[in-house]
Amino acid sequence: MQRILVVFIAISVTISACGDSPSIWGVASTPTSYAPEAATPIDPFAVQDDPIIFPTSTTPPFIETENAYTPGPQLIEGPTAEAEPTNTVTPLNDAAPFLYYAQSGDMLSAVAARFNVSESEIISDADLTKTTLIDPGTLLVIPNRINEATTPNIQLLPDSEFVFSATGLDFDTEAYVKEQNGYLSTFRDYLGSTGWIQGYDAIDRLAIENSVNPRLLLALLEYEARWVRGQPIDLLHTDFPMGFNDYHYKGMSVQMTWAINTMSIAYYGWRAGTITYIDFPDGTRLRLDPRLNAGTVAVQYLFSKLHSQSQWSQIINPDSGFPAIYNEMFGDPWARAELVGNIFPPGLIQPPLVLPFEPGVKWSFTGGPHNGWGQISPSIYGQSHSVFSAIDFAPAASKPGCVPTDAWVVAAAPGLVVRSDNGVVMIDLDGDGYEQTGWDLLYLHIATKGRIPVGTYVETNDRIGHASCEGGVSTGTHLHFARKYNGEWVTADGPIPFVMSGWRVVAGTEPYKGQLVNGDQVITADLLSQAWSNIIREKDEPEN
Repeated sequence: MQRILVVFIAISVTISACGDSPSIWGVASTPTSYAPEAATPIDPFAVQDDPIIFPTSTTPPFIETENAYTPGPQLIEGPTAEAEPTNTVTPLNDAAPFLYYAQSGDMLSAVAARFNVSESEIISDADLTKTTLIDPGTLLVIPNRINEATTPNIQLLPDSEFVFSATGLDFDTEAYVKEQNGYLSTFRDYLGSTGWIQGYDAIDRLAIENSVNPRLLLALLEYEARWVRGQPIDLLHTDFPMGFNDYHYKGMSVQMTWAINTMSIAYYGWRAGTITYIDFPDGTRLRLDPRLNAGTVAVQYLFSKLHSQSQWSQIINPDSGFPAIYNEMFGDPWARAELVGNIFPPGLIQPPLVLPFEPGVKWSFTGGPHNGWGQISPSIYGQSHSVFSAIDFAPAASKPGCVPTDAWVVAAAPGLVVRSDNGVVMIDLDGDGYEQTGWDLLYLHIATKGRIPVGTYVETNDRIGHASCEGGVSTGTHLHFARKYNGEWVTADGPIPFVMSGWRVVAGTEPYKGQLVNGDQVITADLLSQAWSNIIREKDEPEN
């Protein structure tokens, strides 16, 4: 405690020297489209289980943290690829240290990366050595090592309005779209084997499957293309409503899938501390202000892929840009966020889970941590960052490929089945009937035959179905297993460990690599189900 008091005394001497960040907003400019290089076509609703890379605060918006100076953005020449986090310590500048109050979802390593400091330099009365999330509101004193231009320290969107959280429970997409009587109200999209689907139904499907707030998707459609409250602004935005002008991404659902994936890269990358810059099509870049929240970073990152830096600065203007449109359409998102509280409450831990298959039956650990839901690769931006929430298990089989199996997938914990279709079973562990609240478990590639119906309450070890290739792109029969909390995908190897029957998930150096560790026992993931990946759940074992 003595150390922190000395720091506070030093801060009090320099507080009057700090001023507000210079404004970057001037005369508004007209957004234009950015045409990227060609990319591989995707099915917007297919779960991509190949080795690919994807991707809460209730703090009021527009807050400038005291005692810290944020330089105004300016054009900076630099590479377009995202810089890897570095442990190199830069000299302390003349500005006072940051007094930063931890936000929901913060972990020590990520905070250190955002502020460009080492973990040991962060001072707090709280215990920062434990491997859990930092409790929201915890005061951290952090040296000011930010010696370059940053984005404004203005929070644009709560995390709970990015993920499909409890703030979206009372929202009726169809009713809202029809009330606006714009282009989307009569639009239909064609989704391959699914056939024709109403535009508002496509938005709902994208929202629930990707766990992204439907209000955000509608606001993006309206801001970029005027689809919700009017008519498309031009022919380009009729075919490419997000302005992502590439023929592989023609159509509303595919355009919105691209937008969701792009934002997810930033949202979960900010959580992990792997995204600290945004790069613009003209080669300029800005460091993200380290005090931003994940939802704000996601929005800023998306628009940086579509617009020049000068246009982007107008778009993020809270008085006249995207935040103003969002408030005009749906009211104050911060008020809704305050009502539902933080995404991650203090002291959050995973409930007890068992391995999701029956005791005494041989399975293989075929996939270490990888993407929780189907995400396109961000390789067109030179990125290699993500947060991986899912793992894979495959039942023993006489031959590879998509072959039927008699082996049962079972409930890893008690809960209510809230979804059972398209190869998915979603179990809500708090039993309130909403996967936007509390813990939820995703079981993917569950065969139609024998699959448990919606509305069933299950106990631990109850059978829920058979592994298959249903529900997306899959090269062999397996189970894809992931966790969500309050609508947010939870990384498999992070501050909230993924533990089943005593086995803890450990990530590898690449997606699908990794291990299961239980004491001195180690099982290594293998896509070919070789012997070292085999696992047999013990009988009558404790749940954790």
